[in-house]
Amino acid sequence: MITVNFVCLGNICRSPMAEWIFRDMVEKEGLSASFSITSSGTSDWEEGSQMYPPAVRVLSKHGIEAKHVARQITLADIKNADFVLCMDSGNKFDVLRLTAGMYSEKIYKLCDFCTHPRDVADPWYTLDFERAYKDIFDGCRAFLEYLKSDRAEGFAYDRRHGL
Repeated sequence: MITVNFVCLGNICRSPMAEWIFRDMVEKEGLSASFSITSSGTSDWEEGSQMYPPAVRVLSKHGIEAKHVARQITLADIKNADFVLCMDSGNKFDVLRLTAGMYSEKIYKLCDFCTHPRDVADPWYTLDFERAYKDIFDGCRAFLEYLKSDRAEGFAYDRRHGL
């Protein structure tokens, strides 16, 4: 099983969008049993809050129904994840600072896997949730393609054994 934790600042917009977009992708590929997918924020500012309504609306517009309660990332979350996928450079810096540089081999920006690496646009400031959706979708698609190439044997095993 591959454990993925998507990370942004408050865990009410980008990272829960990424969690649910990626869940939808792996389900459509028949790979749900191969993943544990979650999201969290680097700050505790929004801990316990629901996903920001404009984020819920843009997911719904794309056929994804999502519910989420924000939480702050912990060192244990990072230690236990196979991949920690941050939405931007600031989030990645905060995660690396939390780990004191440990586990850096599993900490990436989500769009590092894209043909054109970039930060995911922050809709909290841009108010452009559709742009954030597109960035996240591109990053999730590229990440899944990377995994399908890098971990193809494991996925084949899961499919053969009905996992």
